Amino acid sequence: MKQSTQKYSSVVSMVLAFLLMLAAAVPAVAEVKEIRLAKQYGLGYLPLIIMEEQRLIEKHARVAGLGDVKVTWATLGGGSAMNDALLSNSVDYISSGVAPLVVLWDKSKGAVKGVSALISTPNYLNTNKPAVKSIRDFTDRDRIALPAVKVSIQAIILQMAAAKEFGPDNFARLDKLTVTMKHPDAMAALLSGKSEVTGHLTSPPFMFQELDDKRIRTVLNSYDILGGPHTFNVITTTKAFHDNNPKTYAAVFAALEEAIAYINKNKRPAAEIYQKASKTRESLDDLIREISQPSLSYTTTPLNVAKFSNFMYKTGTIKTKPNSWKDLFFSNVHGKQGS
Repeated sequence: MKQSTQKYSSVVSMVLAFLLMLAAAVPAVAEVKEIRLAKQYGLGYLPLIIMEEQRLIEKHARVAGLGDVKVTWATLGGGSAMNDALLSNSVDYISSGVAPLVVLWDKSKGAVKGVSALISTPNYLNTNKPAVKSIRDFTDRDRIALPAVKVSIQAIILQMAAAKEFGPDNFARLDKLTVTMKHPDAMAALLSGKSEVTGHLTSPPFMFQELDDKRIRTVLNSYDILGGPHTFNVITTTKAFHDNNPKTYAAVFAALEEAIAYINKNKRPAAEIYQKASKTRESLDDLIREISQPSLSYTTTPLNVAKFSNFMYKTGTIKTKPNSWKDLFFSNVHGKQGS
């Protein structure tokens, strides 16, 4: 019996050794060789522009031992287009306002999450109509342009403002006035004075450019609605990409952190990069002034994100309420002082 047991143990040991050798011989599942990202228009996406222009993802991918990874960029207009691109697997990463992230997280049951914030900045509702002193003064003849009706962060900000002004049950009161337009097109329409667009809920640099025209005034500041600074833009990916490509995911986040550190330390060079990449007609001095505004902060820390998700749950935009802002983001930012 003893001899039989020893013989059995010997066989088991040989089998285990063979399996270990076989496992070592099988190569690990390869990570992607191409990373596809989409960004939008405006200074809110400056970190991504820096990443593209300085090839920071390629740099950090090589450091991570991933070799030469191909990185492709697309520029899309609005949260709806971004969400569609990610859900159709046309891209691996998208960038958008907070609201589209919350919608995607809800619809995917957590299969889509935020990588990090990109920027905290207010959004302004600007108008060219002298009679409009507050959101109460917009009439059925007016139109308010924003990147995507009902789902963009600007659309949710407008709903939050309406709930505050007209009561919680009337949060959608101004929705019928909203129209979907890319920020550059909406700014052109507002400044022309010949369009049905009399309001534009927008972000840097467009809100600043509009205010350079003496006919334009601000009637709403999103920081007033949220009670302080809030995240404007985030970068997002799927749980599948995160789980299947851990080194690539880490390289992208490292590239983002380097880009944000570069902007915060080198505002003039960062503004020069934006000016060249965006082909804007704004002067370099104006761009530097805009990204140096005290109310604007490039940071990966999510701020007041929970206020958006809580509101969207109360109004029925999403079906599941996140327990915390951390539910909406991957763990790489959980250690930050977010909200």
